[in-house]
Amino acid sequence: MREPVDHLATSADDEVAGDLSNAEIARRRRGVELAMTPLEREGVRRTPIPSAASGIPAIIETVRTGISQMGIRRTLSDYIHVNKKDGFDCQSCAWPSPDGERSIAEFCENGAKAIASEGTRRKADAAFFARHSIDDLGRRSDLWLNDQGRLTEPLFRREGSDHYESITWDDAFGLIASELSALASPNEATFYTSGRTSNEAAFLYQLFVRQFGTNNLPDCSNMCHESSGTAMVEAIGVGKSTVSFDDFDLADTILLIGQNPGTNHPRMLTALERAKRNGATIVSINPMPEVGLLRVRNPNPQAAKNLLGYLPSLLGEGALLSDHYVQVAVNGDVALLAGIMKAMLVLESRAPGSVVDRAFIEEYTSGFDDFAAALQRLEWNDIAERSGVQRPQIEAVAKIFAESKRLIACWAMGLTQHKNGVENVRAVINLLLLGGHMGRAGAGACCVRGHSNVQGDRTMGVWERMNDGFLDALGKEFTFDPPRAEGLDSIDSITAMHAGTVKVLVAVGGNLLSAASDTAYTAEAIQRCRLTVQVSTKLNRGHLVTGEQALILPCLGRAERDRQSSGEQFVTVEDSLGVISSSRGLNVPASPMLMSEPEIIARMATAVLGGSTAVDWMHLVEDYGRIRDHISRVVPGFDDFNIRIGLKPFYLPNAARQRDFETLTGRANFAVLRPERSVLQDGQLMLTTIRSHDQFNTTIYGLDDRYRGVVGGRRIIFLNPVDITKAGLSPGVLVDVTSLSRGQERTMRRVQVVEYDIARRSAAMYFPEANALIPIDSVADESNTPTSKSIPITVRRTAGGTT
Repeated sequence: MREPVDHLATSADDEVAGDLSNAEIARRRRGVELAMTPLEREGVRRTPIPSAASGIPAIIETVRTGISQMGIRRTLSDYIHVNKKDGFDCQSCAWPSPDGERSIAEFCENGAKAIASEGTRRKADAAFFARHSIDDLGRRSDLWLNDQGRLTEPLFRREGSDHYESITWDDAFGLIASELSALASPNEATFYTSGRTSNEAAFLYQLFVRQFGTNNLPDCSNMCHESSGTAMVEAIGVGKSTVSFDDFDLADTILLIGQNPGTNHPRMLTALERAKRNGATIVSINPMPEVGLLRVRNPNPQAAKNLLGYLPSLLGEGALLSDHYVQVAVNGDVALLAGIMKAMLVLESRAPGSVVDRAFIEEYTSGFDDFAAALQRLEWNDIAERSGVQRPQIEAVAKIFAESKRLIACWAMGLTQHKNGVENVRAVINLLLLGGHMGRAGAGACCVRGHSNVQGDRTMGVWERMNDGFLDALGKEFTFDPPRAEGLDSIDSITAMHAGTVKVLVAVGGNLLSAASDTAYTAEAIQRCRLTVQVSTKLNRGHLVTGEQALILPCLGRAERDRQSSGEQFVTVEDSLGVISSSRGLNVPASPMLMSEPEIIARMATAVLGGSTAVDWMHLVEDYGRIRDHISRVVPGFDDFNIRIGLKPFYLPNAARQRDFETLTGRANFAVLRPERSVLQDGQLMLTTIRSHDQFNTTIYGLDDRYRGVVGGRRIIFLNPVDITKAGLSPGVLVDVTSLSRGQERTMRRVQVVEYDIARRSAAMYFPEANALIPIDSVADESNTPTSKSIPITVRRTAGGTT
């Protein structure tokens, strides 16, 4: 029997009971239970927080993980070939590799865990699923599920069954075709994508979906950097980073805000360390003093000129990264940045022309006067209250930015996943425009993407709102008229499934159940589908909560050989800085029954579209160069794609780098900032979700968070010592964490309190577990991104709450 689950807001069964059988009501109730990670039986232990990121512990963990999962030979081979120009691209984050020479060890600890997890020798085959019912799998942790190994053959969950069983590829594609063909409209299906897919797979996928007749193309960008794209396109005409890799060597100042590179994209630490050696000043703004923002011990021997220089960097106190750390309150960023710029304008008034780049502003921007006037009206007391930072520290940081001639601003989801996420990014762009730090060497915007090819997905057309220019080119290339009506994004797809207006979900990669907000609501929504299809490499909790019927289609991993009839293939990816690189797998596939994502999509399209398409899908996947030829004629910036990628990685064009701002005004646009007052009531805290150092996105590799001194568990809440005392709690006690929205309570029970130097009235918990506390309708203005980084909560001691 399952343990009691958390109390979560779900639809009232009596609203639908008249239309459902008792068995179906029971299935949906059980599905909500399956969606929740089981309660942890043991409490976490605390260990000392290290003084610097990386170093010998990272080396030990990297080697241990690789050998335990893959063995010595493959570990050495994969680690040597990952992120090389003739190797495969890391399955993990989207931080770029150097433009020039690359290190012998061009990867990080977390990338190594992703490689080892995918390359594991363990197998979750049909015999495994015969032994384990779905209900049994639901009792297991996410860590246990991931540790069962690679999926090896297509699997089918029949209606009413509690087990997956084998199914042939032909029968699987036939079932998909039957269910999609039975829909009253193509818009009754939605097609999700994660950032794992290659450019070639993403291009085929969006072509298939649009030939099927819908723009329902949600992706993981909807839930992470959609706020960045929304703000940046409006402000500078491009939704991507405007810097190159080499700009980090030229910058004199780097701002890190709303991100934790030590855990989420550790290879960035090498670029930051090098920038420091070149004389750059680094300012970090974050509610939590993360180790990876403060110091680093670079484990890469090529970071030093010789062994004598390497050993001290590896064994010593580590290289200082942040010169100034500013502890902002959760969602106090707009107020803080507004205060910084207000102080900069004061400095400019004292020495005209010394701070504000007047020539740049007059020639290339609009809206400066309104922006500046709004800053003048802000009161310092309000700025301090809303940001949690006092005026002297704000002015000290403002002086640094005022003196900068080459500023790079970097951010991630700590800025984007708020109600005012778009406003957060606008504030960062304002700061850059103020000093003319756009289209200048060593300066610009750097939104650091999370997954390896999430940016490439969007470039290839995986978006529910692609522009007419792209759709015109696509239609001309393939002789059809693409649908023009706006499709559904991720959150809208979930609400449409919940309402019954979307009946089929196809997901290429990812784990939508665990990635989305409001876990119980999302689970209900998915179960209301007639069919759910997931293209995956490994088992995850999303496979346990399905439609009435479900398919799991296993695909090749990034490091595995992809052999088609014309020979071995390679694919391409786009990193956070707009660089297109090739990726060539080198290992024998985990199973002879695996297919590549392009082949799965092509066979799906062939089965579904039949004679209604003029595209010879199987001809395209015989040689991926044929796909790239089509991309070169449809997607801007990919001219002579096959020739260029055969020579070396290349940057996509970025008009903002040349100070060509393709906005409605034809200029870069300042935004008037309106910092919001705190929405917290007495007794409430503002919760942000975070990753541990032992996970990547929703995939859990272990139960230790070394950089925060937490060992053995994930069901915890980080609280400031003052807030712990004020609430009558103590470190280690168990609490119930409750969010409240529109009269609905969502409560996670038995969460252990961990004392941490987080900003006052702020709290942090790991996702995906804490996603259950986020209401499905709590989204960012304009971008519709879940507010995963600002959730008002209350904390109350669990009855009998001791660990």
